[in-house]
Amino acid sequence: QLQLVESGGRSVQAGGSLRLSCTASGYTYTLYYMGWFCQAPGKEREGVATIAPGSVFIYYADSVKGRFTISRDNAKKTLYLQMNSVKPEDTATYYCAAANELSGGSWFRNTDYKYWGQGTQVTVSS
Repeated sequence: QLQLVESGGRSVQAGGSLRLSCTASGYTYTLYYMGWFCQAPGKEREGVATIAPGSVFIYYADSVKGRFTISRDNAKKTLYLQMNSVKPEDTATYYCAAANELSGGSWFRNTDYKYWGQGTQVTVSS
């Protein structure tokens, strides 16, 4: 059982930076794939980035490659999303999520992710 709590969301101007954090409670955090997802108003939730246990591989959505960086600190049970060069289209509620394993075919299959945080709002103004 994991509980996830996101923080760090705020309003920022286009071109700026911010870092989201997701703190987990639970004994087996290190064994989970951790992902960041976002959902804009009127749109479906979509994957942003995923990081494997031990950070052995990382995957980004095309829309954020080169701008966002996902990382994890297993000692602190914390997941991060460094967001640089943000754009107005990055405006969304950002969620962190945990998966025991990925079923294959997609890094961002929602049904793979068993635990979800409550979300943190990011608003990018032009």
